[in-house]
Amino acid sequence: MLKTHSCGELNKKHVGAEVTLAGWVDRRRDHGGLIFIDLRDREGIVQVVFNPETSKLCHTIASDMHNEYVVRVSGEVTLRPPGTENSKLPTGDVEVIAQNTDILNPSKTPPFYINEDIEV
Repeated sequence: MLKTHSCGELNKKHVGAEVTLAGWVDRRRDHGGLIFIDLRDREGIVQVVFNPETSKLCHTIASDMHNEYVVRVSGEVTLRPPGTENSKLPTGDVEVIAQNTDILNPSKTPPFYINEDIEV
């Protein structure tokens, strides 16, 4: 199965659920141990956390991900730790802890940022 949910539909009622998502890497952040990606599909964006203690393989794969890669991620929906919620996103109360991941299609660096908030 390619995906069970859309990125933008996840919220507090999904906490504890196992989900499979597919979309584009909108943004990647490496915080020295944990890797965070904002996964984007046509419905929205959700934060995915790659923790080497949860899955060393997923963490290694995530270290190779870059903007606009097409990826699939499976994992558990959890509440974000207090103080890390993002009120700017409808999904900002939750995150997905990656337990399985695949790079479906890598991407070269785009010649410009693909972002509706940036005027080109």
